[in-house]
Amino acid sequence: MDAFYASVEQRDHPELRGQPIAVGGSRERGVVAAASYEARRFGVRSAMPSVTARRKCPGLIFVKPRFDVYRSVSHQIRSIFAEYTPLIEPLSLDEAYLDVTENLKSMASATEIAEKIRARIRVETGLTASAGVSYNKFLAKMASDEDKPDGLFVITPGMGPAYVEALPVGKFHGIGPATQSKMEGLGIYTGSDLKARSLSYLQEHFGKVGPYYYWLARGIDERPVSADRVRKSIGAEATFGADIFTPEEARAVLEPLINKVWSYCESSTIRGRTATLKVKFSDFRQITRSRTIDDPVASRAILEGLVFALTEPLFPTSQGIRLLGVTVSSLEFDSAPRSGRQLLLPF
Repeated sequence: MDAFYASVEQRDHPELRGQPIAVGGSRERGVVAAASYEARRFGVRSAMPSVTARRKCPGLIFVKPRFDVYRSVSHQIRSIFAEYTPLIEPLSLDEAYLDVTENLKSMASATEIAEKIRARIRVETGLTASAGVSYNKFLAKMASDEDKPDGLFVITPGMGPAYVEALPVGKFHGIGPATQSKMEGLGIYTGSDLKARSLSYLQEHFGKVGPYYYWLARGIDERPVSADRVRKSIGAEATFGADIFTPEEARAVLEPLINKVWSYCESSTIRGRTATLKVKFSDFRQITRSRTIDDPVASRAILEGLVFALTEPLFPTSQGIRLLGVTVSSLEFDSAPRSGRQLLLPF
């Protein structure tokens, strides 16, 4: 989807159309969750601190997120996908991989399917989507970013290897700034440079991900579209308007985060064995602390106990805390009720 959260707000609020808007908090420590294309022209991007965004775009309009609305629209869009293929791998509320090799419409052209899906989305939601069509996930993802907004780009098998060779490594999906810097330090600036390195060389310098880079440089990505991909974690976090310094303040702000995480666990019947506390200090130093138990967390009270136990060693502190987060991982589905069962946790 194109600037999904921002586009939903502009659709629902006509006075925002054509305006530079940012979905997110406008406070000093707020963060941009999404930016309209009008705002992006000024350099405003998602995950950017709100103060930076306002400095880049003085006329920026901040809009409070409505995640319940975004989820509803996302479900509407996925129902369209499901009319064409059951092989859908969601990446987020606004993006998914679809394998249409054998599709429900018996259509021979993936490009034609992409065009019809985009048209359906426009008619049924009033929003625009961009599509990338190719013969593997990596190239489909790269193609989806080539002609935004409201575009469609196709990378055929004949185009794939040359496309990758000309691509700067910083543009590769999955290669972040740290890996890009490491690659450039080794003289690897493009896909062609990456292709020139041997498999053993890439394994030596990049470990277990080395073979993945080796094959990507050749336009090869064998990962299937996983319709049943298992979620790895459930989390929530909050950035504070003022630093916190006491355990009482920490517990007060952790309560709603624990509620949010446990609410998802209950509604989805997913349980986890590992609780993780994320802490970001006023100097932006970040730490995580985790505790894993033998059995899945069976109640909100147990989750709270784990999180508060992880919080205690933080105090007393002379340095303020600007962000706290709670995550549950090592997930599994709770297929049977645990009535009468109580877990004894050694704190």
